[in-house]
Amino acid sequence: MSKADEKRALRSAARFYAVQALFQMETSGQTVEKVRAEFENFRIGAEGEDETWVEADITLFRTLLEMAVDQQAKIDQMTDRALVAKWPIARIDPTLRALFRAAGAEFVECDTPPRVVIVEFVQLAQAFFPEGKESKFVNAVLDHMAREAKPEAFA
Repeated sequence: MSKADEKRALRSAARFYAVQALFQMETSGQTVEKVRAEFENFRIGAEGEDETWVEADITLFRTLLEMAVDQQAKIDQMTDRALVAKWPIARIDPTLRALFRAAGAEFVECDTPPRVVIVEFVQLAQAFFPEGKESKFVNAVLDHMAREAKPEAFA
């Protein structure tokens, strides 16, 4: 695997873990500090008898997690504007909510090209919802969010 491919894989894993961590925070009521420590100490790169957790770009993982929490109101408002009026963010699946928050954090806080963020998170949606139409929904919502967060990338 080339260095570029390895870096891409580590960033993809960071996004995956960030979505999982945000989902866990919402469903368990745990703090960002507690969940971050659990992921960094017991999941990311951990090897157990039954499974091995892949390595991830820890810096990106922390950034997405921290910014999704710190900027949650702003990101949720951006998401709400991208959703149909009948479907405010509070009514959507918690996994999708976590995914939108992680992607929103990357749009708002990182220099990643918006189209890369969209592709990455659509692939995550396909992994979380292999049977459903969620990935098309995610693509549409993220496209709207990206155009709001980084309009210059679409000029």
